[in-house]
Amino acid sequence: MPTKHDVALRTEIIAVACDMARTGLTFGTAGNISVRVDGGFLVTPSGIPYERTTPDQIVFCDLDGGYEGEWMPSVEWRLHRDIYLNLPAAQAVVHVHSPYATALSCLRIDIPAFHYMIGKQGGPTLRTARYATFGTAELSDAMIEALADDRTACLLANHGQIAYGKSLAQAYSVAGEVEYLCRQYAIVRTLGTPVILDDTEMTEVMRRFRTYGKQPRDCTPEEVAMMDRPVRRDG
Repeated sequence: MPTKHDVALRTEIIAVACDMARTGLTFGTAGNISVRVDGGFLVTPSGIPYERTTPDQIVFCDLDGGYEGEWMPSVEWRLHRDIYLNLPAAQAVVHVHSPYATALSCLRIDIPAFHYMIGKQGGPTLRTARYATFGTAELSDAMIEALADDRTACLLANHGQIAYGKSLAQAYSVAGEVEYLCRQYAIVRTLGTPVILDDTEMTEVMRRFRTYGKQPRDCTPEEVAMMDRPVRRDG
């Protein structure tokens, strides 16, 4: 596991944060990123523009609610801490106020299975956590409820979205996919009422997602047996 002094990891966090702003996934100092390390996690600091952040300003937080150094962690440090405490698979967390995810979060609805890719985040819907004031334990509790049942992302009511992954690259990818799905759903809502995939179909979709994007060498024998793949021709 990386250590809190890993300069390369701190530099990677800053690079991803800058890319979030460049691609429009967030704006200004909104949003935050963290990565799990030995004894806690590294998280972006509060109120410092990403392009001006230096590796020493990335803050180490422990899992008991403490931090080290002269720089305060993001006001949403608790969201990151509680994901690491409750979800062992989480190795990195990305929280952003991306435009479409934030807009839909203000409707306070779960995004239904209008597209099968909804299932990639672990369930037949993309949940919206109940509203609570930013930076509070109540918001963190609501988020953990929404991430139950193996969800890897959720919307935060009247706020934005949060996603986690087995690496920083994966967490960032999930956040991007959530924003793209929210954009698609917003578009289809302007065109009419979408046809929602039923529970039977979404059960099959999520079964297939167990091996989605994997090579056989990366799968268990059970997962390989599940794969619907073409016949390999050598020569």
